[in-house]
Amino acid sequence: MATVTTKAIVLSALKYGDTSLIVKCFTAEEGLKTYLIRGVLSTKKGNLKAGYFQVLNQLNIVGNHNTKGNLNSLKEAHIVHPYKTVYSDVVKQSIVLFLAEVLSNCIQEEEKNEPLYNYLENGLLWLDSQSKIANFHLLFLLNLTHYLGFYPNIKNEKLGFDLIEGEFSDATNFKNVISGNDLHQFKKIVNIDFEDLAQLSFSKNQRQNVLQIILKYYELHLDGFRNPKSLAILETVFS
Repeated sequence: MATVTTKAIVLSALKYGDTSLIVKCFTAEEGLKTYLIRGVLSTKKGNLKAGYFQVLNQLNIVGNHNTKGNLNSLKEAHIVHPYKTVYSDVVKQSIVLFLAEVLSNCIQEEEKNEPLYNYLENGLLWLDSQSKIANFHLLFLLNLTHYLGFYPNIKNEKLGFDLIEGEFSDATNFKNVISGNDLHQFKKIVNIDFEDLAQLSFSKNQRQNVLQIILKYYELHLDGFRNPKSLAILETVFS
């Protein structure tokens, strides 16, 4: 058992029994960690409060990391970046629930990954600070593929884009090749920064279509990836 102090982003929190939580976090120092937090739902005293473990909250934690088993314990937790708008804005809340489910699904690394941690931290702070965020989740997910190892190769532009190969293709009649308007809309979010998002215009249908393309791209490149259940909520909020 080792005591570790680290920043951590909450990916999921599941009720365990009547009073406890099982919380999955991506930590800055040791990657993915799962904590059993006993009694947190029954007491307001102590260093651990249930409200700290809302998804994508950013914490400073002191954890006891078990070298033999999967479940670890927490001694302390404090919110390091209190969000001003994320949990009070219904659109941002829906985006955060959706992204938390995707991240929980695709981050499996039980080792330190500082660039990925910094990307998540900065992206969430940007979301909290901005008002024009309708396309945030599209760019966030596309740029996340940099850190997961399958960002699209956008050199040598052609008529189609092969989602399996992650690059442009002359063939446009295969199942996993996008072309025409689909490709045009997809290319809008390639190679742009978060600061450019306010200038980006998608209709409701275009936004949903680009999101489906990105999720298909994830599915083709990550074993076991499945469409998030919260996708329906997100689509309702933007409809």
